[in-house]
Amino acid sequence: MTLRHDLVGVPTDPLLREWTDRETLLYALAVGAGAADPAAELDYTTENSAGFVQRVVPTFACGLASARSPRSLGDFDTSKLVHAEQTVVFHGPVPTAGSAKAVSTLTHVYDKAKSALLVQESVATDAVTGAPLATTTGTFMVSGEGGFGGDRGPKAPEWTPPDRSADHQVEYATRADQPLLYRLTGDRNPLHSDPAVARRAGFPRPIMHGMCTYGFTCRALVATAAGGDPDRLRTMSARFSKPALPGTVLTVEVWTHGHDVWFRTLDGDGEVVLDRGVATIAV
Repeated sequence: MTLRHDLVGVPTDPLLREWTDRETLLYALAVGAGAADPAAELDYTTENSAGFVQRVVPTFACGLASARSPRSLGDFDTSKLVHAEQTVVFHGPVPTAGSAKAVSTLTHVYDKAKSALLVQESVATDAVTGAPLATTTGTFMVSGEGGFGGDRGPKAPEWTPPDRSADHQVEYATRADQPLLYRLTGDRNPLHSDPAVARRAGFPRPIMHGMCTYGFTCRALVATAAGGDPDRLRTMSARFSKPALPGTVLTVEVWTHGHDVWFRTLDGDGEVVLDRGVATIAV
């Protein structure tokens, strides 16, 4: 086995993360804000437009919370690692500029026979005040690392959106170079930029970052269920069911019932790329 099972339950040292409005503006552009209409989301994409106060796309917090890449948890072939699910709890608005301390803990390694499922929890707190900003839980599947006799893990909860057509449907076109833009926010995995690496992983060309699709989906949730107010989005969770290719049109379907939201995201071929989506919205 090449996974670092000895790291289970051991938190990382706090990692200081600092950012300015440059990083929050870049993240907004990287998840498609302003692409269709440059004047439509100026509160995400500019810091000095008359009548607008800059806001942060909430999923920017996911990057702040991470203090360790799952690719550093062993010497396995990183092309065999797939981001399976992502959950985030937003404890409050992320400032447009600031600093945070991030701590990550590998909480579980589950044995899925042919694969191992890693679960990592990460927490970001304001470096000055100590106030919590976000808590994330990411699960990652590593092919070929199972069969070590461990716990198989809990059964996935049921996902049952209301039995009706989606209450909202939002379409976002992605750019052919979307991964090249998104990688500037911090994830330099060559799977999303190097054609040779993508082919070795079984894809015809570099694929979208799953967390980029997640960010597009977050924008749709804010625009619909949260009434355009990013501070109302409190939790967001989804499973990455299929990679999206750059240049596709993403369609986000949203069902709402009070504070509860269910969602999924499809690509231009009608294939589901984000599934089992659940979110909560504050009043």
